[in-house]
Amino acid sequence: MKKSEKAKPPTDIDTYISQFPADLQAVLEKVRETISNAAPDATEVISYQMPAFKQHGILVYFAAWKKHIGLYPPISGDEALEKAVARYAGPKGNLQFPLDEPMPLKLIERIVELRVKQDNEKLAAKRRKKK
Repeated sequence: MKKSEKAKPPTDIDTYISQFPADLQAVLEKVRETISNAAPDATEVISYQMPAFKQHGILVYFAAWKKHIGLYPPISGDEALEKAVARYAGPKGNLQFPLDEPMPLKLIERIVELRVKQDNEKLAAKRRKKK
């Protein structure tokens, strides 16, 4: 690729995942499936050039990095879950799941379920406010 030819940003999650080596693609697909199962009403989008799942608002973003899978945004509002994810917290509270360890899919599922609950509560509060 010439310097002037820039790779086009992905327009969907399939394209995003296809950019990575096969072993990492498999991990990304498992993360994607876990999120999708935990948020069945969410739609897949690309936002900030990262895969994301959106319901009323963005539930979660995930991204592949050199040594980890990142999951965003930081988790709050569930003390037990905050404690469970503490070892994965990155510099800004975003989660970093190391690629040299098994992906904590059950934990990701719990995170997404919390985000769905928070998203629904936020929508309900907005609706109450309008009345």
